[in-house]
Amino acid sequence: MIKKWVVLVVALFLIGKAQSTEIELSINLAKQTGEYHNPYVAVWIEDDAGKSVRTLLLWREGAKWLKDIRTWWRKVGRRAPELVDSITSATRPAGDYRVNFSTNDDTGQPLAQGTYSLKIEVVRENGGRAMLRQKFSLNGQAQSYTLKATPETNIIKFSIKE
Repeated sequence: MIKKWVVLVVALFLIGKAQSTEIELSINLAKQTGEYHNPYVAVWIEDDAGKSVRTLLLWREGAKWLKDIRTWWRKVGRRAPELVDSITSATRPAGDYRVNFSTNDDTGQPLAQGTYSLKIEVVRENGGRAMLRQKFSLNGQAQSYTLKATPETNIIKFSIKE
């Protein structure tokens, strides 16, 4: 009987630990000169095999512009219209944005320990395009990354908090 309780307590501890992992993302959208349109932004996580496991955010105008976020659209968007509706929010003007996410997949299950890639795609109507990628590991340790500025973004910071 005691053995069952020990197993249960350990299992609950591990479940709580897996669910307590958090991703913090600080995105800085670059200010543009001339005719300016707020960019469409998609941020998602892929596993080591390149399969999308979680779309973290999607900032866009109307549905007809989703295809302009090409990489994300081909990997995720065209196959998951219900996901698109559940995570979409309006585009944002130039500026700094901080967002936090759990390390769950699109179905709400905790991601297993392993190697993943954070993908960020920024597309501007009548403007530029940026595709950023950062490999990271879910391994029980806190990590921080800084992604280089692009013409569409300033420095982006990304951290895993265990």
